[in-house]
Amino acid sequence: MRRWSLPDRIFFGYGACAILAGTYLRDPPLPGFYAERIVPVGDMPGNHTYVTNGVIAFDYHGYSVRQNILIHHKKCWAGEHRGWSYDLETVEFDLLSTQDLNAHRMLGPDQYLHDPIQRAQTFISRIDHASCFAKAASKALIHTGIPS
Repeated sequence: MRRWSLPDRIFFGYGACAILAGTYLRDPPLPGFYAERIVPVGDMPGNHTYVTNGVIAFDYHGYSVRQNILIHHKKCWAGEHRGWSYDLETVEFDLLSTQDLNAHRMLGPDQYLHDPIQRAQTFISRIDHASCFAKAASKALIHTGIPS
């Protein structure tokens, strides 16, 4: 019950990120995205799933430069756990399947108090995807040194 009552950004940032990514991909608001996973090396915490086109990523923050998510995530977890590192993998399993998610040590949609897929749909529907993507893309151009 406590997990469900968290604000959306915390709920999808700390536990239900795979559900948000799977819901995004089920009915993508923008084309060309696929899911990636940050998988901590060893038995450390810090798993995170998001969608990306390779340059821009979408997760509980909204759209941002993919590289910034990776840098921020590593900085946060390495600051808490000495020696923390990760492998990055393209997700090849169904992010809305409880069986597949459980096999990767994540909760499935039917293991939450209410329907997290509906909650993710509501979260996704509140975003102006075209303008938020454009804003993140302009930052990606700045970070890569390409003049906008």
